[in-house]
Amino acid sequence: MTNLKIFDRLESEVRGYIRSFPTLFAKSRGAMLMDVEGRGYIDFFSGAGTLNYGHNNPVLKQCLLEYIEADGVVHGLDMATVAKKEFLETFERVILRPRNMEYKIQFPGPTGTNAVEAALKLARQVKGRTNIISFTNGFHGVTGASLAATGNSKFRDAAGTPLANTTFMPYDGYLGEGVNTIEYLERVIADQSSGVDIPAAVIVETIQGEGGVNVASFRWLKGLEQVCRRHDMLLIIDDIQVGCGRTGSFFSFEGAGISPDIITLSKSLSGYGLPMSVVLMKPEHDIWSPGAHNGTFRGNNLAFVTAKEALVHYWTTRDFEDTLRRKGNIMSAWLEHIARGYPRGGFSVRGRGMIQGLVAEDPEIASKITARAFEDGLVVETSGSQDQVIKLLPPLTIEEQTLRRGLDILERATAGVLGVPQAVDTIRFINFGGAR
Repeated sequence: MTNLKIFDRLESEVRGYIRSFPTLFAKSRGAMLMDVEGRGYIDFFSGAGTLNYGHNNPVLKQCLLEYIEADGVVHGLDMATVAKKEFLETFERVILRPRNMEYKIQFPGPTGTNAVEAALKLARQVKGRTNIISFTNGFHGVTGASLAATGNSKFRDAAGTPLANTTFMPYDGYLGEGVNTIEYLERVIADQSSGVDIPAAVIVETIQGEGGVNVASFRWLKGLEQVCRRHDMLLIIDDIQVGCGRTGSFFSFEGAGISPDIITLSKSLSGYGLPMSVVLMKPEHDIWSPGAHNGTFRGNNLAFVTAKEALVHYWTTRDFEDTLRRKGNIMSAWLEHIARGYPRGGFSVRGRGMIQGLVAEDPEIASKITARAFEDGLVVETSGSQDQVIKLLPPLTIEEQTLRRGLDILERATAGVLGVPQAVDTIRFINFGGAR
């Protein structure tokens, strides 16, 4: 095994993913990672959803190299640059206008938690209230207000300070099937004796990635929007992990027919793994005074270049979305096959598009499967309150053959951990062209 002693000796104990994937990675391309010993790994992790277009995407790499070679501006704070201008023009033309969306665009710091911090601060200014509604198992970042809106105790316990001004409500399905948690939310908000201060906003992920691939139904999301409208609260959609095509459409909420007041994007927005985030706000909510929310790295021009190219290359026609639908069908069908074929694991499946989760009754089984899969050449992580969910996030651009190989590795790892023969099925040969 590769010697990783330098990381043990010098890097903080806070490091996490190196413990799950203990090798020294050297190169990457598309859906593949290679370590220093030349071993290849299929990547079903994608930088926690940051590499939707794969590692070192050649189209994006070429435009980036050309920009650097031409001495394009790299660091520009929030000054006007050609790279920013072209990104704004392209985002409006390719994403906003075709969807009849009108939003102002803010560039906060370059990470997702920076975008959430800005969104919550703005919502509080707009409404003149401090309370925020978040949801059980939600994850919105690990800084300040973002952490206060995050449910997982692992992150909250590390804060070192009280986390206030946030009220948690049950997410869709949290109280079991048949329980409409929107009705509970509205009852609490409407009752002046509930003890819950009227919130400035509600922040929600349409699919909770870190929380365990919990999927909110479109009906639930529509009901949430209606509660916000009735009680004068802003609706903030955190699309940081499941936006930029992960669910099959550019925004994860498009099928719900809702119109958020504020949207946060990051992770795969740059298309190349370069730090970048934005806050989209309806124009009437743009009440910032100049410089009221700033940051030294709020204008990553290299990210503007690759983000613009990703939009032009992948989102100007419907062809890319069609491929996402097909691959998402392959993923969900294969996981359903695993759930049926290996009943000893007590598995269930949930997800939408190209974020899918295989849920194990026993979290230890999930952990053993991902470890075995890594030994066999697949990088895949767990999520959920007990790390009981094997979360699949392959690059959206992954070749279908490679996707099937990765799913086969996952199935073989499952069979190996459970100590049973690999299930016989025609799953490897099914045509998944139709939508489900």
